[in-house]
Amino acid sequence: MISKKEKEGSEPPRIDTGTVSREYNDMHLKRWLTGIIALPILIYLIGPGPRWLFYLFLYSISIAGLVEFQGITSPDQPKFARWSSFILVFLLFFSIFMRQVLLALAAILLLAYVPMTLFMLTHRSPDAKWTSQIGYSVLGPIYVALPLSMLVMIDIFPGGKMWIFFLLAVAFANDTGAFYFGRLFGRHRLYPSISPNKTWEGAVGGLLISLIVSLFFLRATVFQPVGPSILILVLCLVVAGQVGDLVESMLKRNHNTKDSGVILPGHGGILDRIDGILFSIPVLYLYLSFYLVSPWGIG
Repeated sequence: MISKKEKEGSEPPRIDTGTVSREYNDMHLKRWLTGIIALPILIYLIGPGPRWLFYLFLYSISIAGLVEFQGITSPDQPKFARWSSFILVFLLFFSIFMRQVLLALAAILLLAYVPMTLFMLTHRSPDAKWTSQIGYSVLGPIYVALPLSMLVMIDIFPGGKMWIFFLLAVAFANDTGAFYFGRLFGRHRLYPSISPNKTWEGAVGGLLISLIVSLFFLRATVFQPVGPSILILVLCLVVAGQVGDLVESMLKRNHNTKDSGVILPGHGGILDRIDGILFSIPVLYLYLSFYLVSPWGIG
């Protein structure tokens, strides 16, 4: 016979749904408060604010995201590798700001060559782990800083400010639609081994809300006509954003990390907020390069 205590001991621990609900509501409130506070700042920086201030803001976000990436993937990375990345990312932003395309290309190459050279000079004993450290040193700026520097390039395009607003509107609509559709209708897991909370229903909801918001944005601003190419662009931006979200989830899961940071209440870290945008920026840049005359004289 099994005693009552043994039966009770064999039962799985019960989840306090009230506590979970309160934690979710607190997180949800913080998420919206953070967005409400950040929105007017973003509007000022992208719109009427001086361009140097917007570019400095992008550089600061790049460094914050890079620090989070390094904290997730290689917390023991040598200081010289970290600081060389910060300096070279500044060179990249400065060269784009000055519209020096050849200097920008050189800065991108140096993002790889400088860490490799520094590791060679400072680590005289061969060890396979140094290759991984070099890989993280190179991947971080390419993953975080290079897409954000492309926003400077987009800003230089005709109507660049409006295109950036359009990108952010689609990205935020995608995140919001996916979140609420997933909570309300989510049944089929999108990629459970990477992000068990994301669902196909949420992904479709993100696309639908993004299409609605983009059409409203274009009608309200009248800066671009609504046509098939714009709708295809929105589709590509949404897919790229959702892939970027999954990629960051993969990085965090690989290293047993829940959030990339704590700087944004209700969101986590910088990377948790911009993971999808990082993948969407190159899509918009390619679209503009094909449909508009490049300010660099190469499009």
